[in-house]
Amino acid sequence: MPDQKRVMRVLRQSDLDAIVAIDAFASKEPRREYYERKIAGILNKHANINTSIVCEIDGKVVGFIMGYVFFGEFGITDATATIDTLGVHPDSRKHGVAAEMLETFLMNMKAAGVKKVYTLVNWDDFGLEKFFAMNRFVPSKRINLECVLP
Repeated sequence: MPDQKRVMRVLRQSDLDAIVAIDAFASKEPRREYYERKIAGILNKHANINTSIVCEIDGKVVGFIMGYVFFGEFGITDATATIDTLGVHPDSRKHGVAAEMLETFLMNMKAAGVKKVYTLVNWDDFGLEKFFAMNRFVPSKRINLECVLP
């Protein structure tokens, strides 16, 4: 795996099947409709800049990272970005695929003028929290609020 050539590129519509399959390993169920909507939104040139990345090894998609750039939302005047979805095929985990995708994403965001990138991690997902901490993410000064509806 380490000696195989990795290609980082922007997400395409044709990546849908691979993304659904990779996600199904983690979520334990295929979420095709969710990813159909998500990819359609990402690829909508009138609403978004496509910042999402996939990693290919030998022409096969083995990982993906999805995010968005925001220009003024939530009262934040600087351009910011979020990462909301990250997935790596189990056979490609522990080989630096996620870290390389993240680094590519962050370089692209910097080139776009983004100063901060945000993500959310469940408080008890220690593995994911550790991954982001190892890649320069720290707790934000913003508070994530929620309202549970009856």
